[in-house]
Amino acid sequence: MTQSTSGKLRSVVVGLGSYLPHRVLSNADLEKQLDTTDEWILQRTGIRQRHIAAEEERTSTLALKASRAALADAGLEGDAIDLVIVATSTPDYTFPSVATQVQADIGMRQGAAFDLQAVCSGFVFAVATADKFLQSGSHRRALVVGAETFSRILDWNDRTTCVLFGDGAGALVLEARPSEGLVSDRGVITSHLRSDGRHRDKLYVDGGPSTTQTAGHLRMAGREVFRHAIGMVTDVVEDAFKAAAIGPGDLDWFVPHQANRRIIDASAERLGIAPQKVVTTVDLHGNTSAASIPLALSVARDDGRIKPGDLVMIEAMGGGFTWAAALIRW
Repeated sequence: MTQSTSGKLRSVVVGLGSYLPHRVLSNADLEKQLDTTDEWILQRTGIRQRHIAAEEERTSTLALKASRAALADAGLEGDAIDLVIVATSTPDYTFPSVATQVQADIGMRQGAAFDLQAVCSGFVFAVATADKFLQSGSHRRALVVGAETFSRILDWNDRTTCVLFGDGAGALVLEARPSEGLVSDRGVITSHLRSDGRHRDKLYVDGGPSTTQTAGHLRMAGREVFRHAIGMVTDVVEDAFKAAAIGPGDLDWFVPHQANRRIIDASAERLGIAPQKVVTTVDLHGNTSAASIPLALSVARDDGRIKPGDLVMIEAMGGGFTWAAALIRW
């Protein structure tokens, strides 16, 4: 799926918000319950800590708090939104969707709300999907959310996976605005999505309603995922560069999915993106799957790095495999 740089409407970011659970689980905490060390985790992943949802917090809880923050940032009430897309692999229920729960709680009474599942690539897939609706003129404003409680599907005895993931949520408000279709115009410029189901057994959850009737636990062949990740990331980002007729030097910020510091660094190096342009939050958040990119965007916007007019590339790779990139003029 590729979005051209031409068109009369463009999806402009008008609001951004995030939420992290209060409980912080450090590497030192994990040392007390697993055969692992802070040094081992940090050297292999770059992760120092992660946030864990409280017992009473659900994915919809996190999503709603991030959504309210994004709406407040945009200066909008919930009834100004006519499309909600929540990217998640850890919904509260098989159904109804997290998105419809967010829709109800923000007071949105029109339009559509649905979940999208592309694992760690989910937020980029959701941004691209919302952009299609807004470009078509069928909807005016979209709330795009990435929210996860991955702590609920981890095997806490498996030190190769449970040290990697955390919980959180982030949200964007996108608004359809007239555009000349130039790269200099604000909004989503181009998006590129890929999937390859042949890699299912490299990163998956070993349960579900029609198999085990349970949520299951996350399973991962770490070396295989690492081996594929860098090439897949490079693939979609280079396609985005080509579609927009720009190069890595034109980017202001590269905001990748926060899975592993080594993957982030190696991808940026292969793409020729300067290290000072890379936004990295994996040390503080761990891998929050579909929530990682909006959380990273929030950190970089709030600390003053991402400013209006900046050219921002987001990208991710996740189970399935899925991988995706989108170029946004902030």
